[in-house]
Amino acid sequence: MINKVDYFGTDISDLKNKKLFLFDMDGTIYEEDRLFDGTLQLLEYIQSIGGEYIFITNNSSKSVVDYIEKVNQLGIVAKRENFFTSAQATIVFIEENYPHAKVYCQGTKSLLKELSDSGIDVTDQVRDNIDLVLVGFDTELTSEKIRNTCEVLSTRDVPFIATNPDVRCPVSFGFLPDCGSICEMISKSVDKTPIYIGKPEPTMVNIVRKKLNYSLSETVVIGDRLYTDIMIGINAGVSSVCVLTGEATADDIQQGSIKPTYTFRTVKEMWEGII
Repeated sequence: MINKVDYFGTDISDLKNKKLFLFDMDGTIYEEDRLFDGTLQLLEYIQSIGGEYIFITNNSSKSVVDYIEKVNQLGIVAKRENFFTSAQATIVFIEENYPHAKVYCQGTKSLLKELSDSGIDVTDQVRDNIDLVLVGFDTELTSEKIRNTCEVLSTRDVPFIATNPDVRCPVSFGFLPDCGSICEMISKSVDKTPIYIGKPEPTMVNIVRKKLNYSLSETVVIGDRLYTDIMIGINAGVSSVCVLTGEATADDIQQGSIKPTYTFRTVKEMWEGII
């Protein structure tokens, strides 16, 4: 039997040994409201081998409840336990490092509600007693929010954190500025740089893998960004798959220093390679 290979000719037979599949979402399994071909088949394959799939997204604009509703509408079977987002990772970080902090958050209403529901004392207004500034990917961003964030960071000596470093978010016509770009704008105004919580830090992979009791060799991360999705796989010591339906291109992989374990044009091509 001839071994199957990926886009660059790498033998993919070890993918048969994977049991825990950690998927990015935007640009990997869908684009806005369009589910990519092969996604459902790949998820069905994972279930058929007794494996598990978890969505680990850096997009903090939606809560887990929002994401469940979105993917269910796209035909994906998923519950709360199928998700671990940068917002959830940020909540863990705040609980561990700033357990009683008054948090000022520049983010969506959904993000603020998720923080509040987790027991975090959060506000989106300028207050005297703010202990921590958090910025997320805000699809409801206004100039007033930016002004408030800059005021807090300029007039108070408090830690500055952000949910994720992504520079741009894929949409139907191209890309929109993501949290990293929003933070860069703020940083250049206030001369302060945030600590980023989500991918590529290994936290999200480590928490999910240990919680579900899978080994490093059984785990694979699938995504479309080299500096977040693929780097989190590298930083966590697990295999990674880059699909070319989002930000990364084949030239980026060939010419850059960040190398995924495997590369496929689409998740459909990945599924066809595994079966």
